[in-house]
Amino acid sequence: MPISPPADSLIVYPCDFPIKVMGPARDEFLPAMAEVVSGFDPAFDADTIEVRASSGGRYVGLTLTVRVHSRAQLDDLYRALHGHEMVSVVL
Repeated sequence: MPISPPADSLIVYPCDFPIKVMGPARDEFLPAMAEVVSGFDPAFDADTIEVRASSGGRYVGLTLTVRVHSRAQLDDLYRALHGHEMVSVVL
């Protein structure tokens, strides 16, 4: 894959890119997000996911650091996460 020149993007690919995802505080949320990310980064390690519970305990925020190789890959990953039924917010 070609590396994007700096004029096209502020991100230099490939890179490790943190993505924040919020969803319900349910046992199946973290494994579901790890599965989605693994489809885009086969070397993704679910043990690296950072977890933060909301103050009320109904939601959880995950930080998933993904190795991305292009803007297209990153855009596709955002769309896949945003389209998942359990996801409330993707940042």
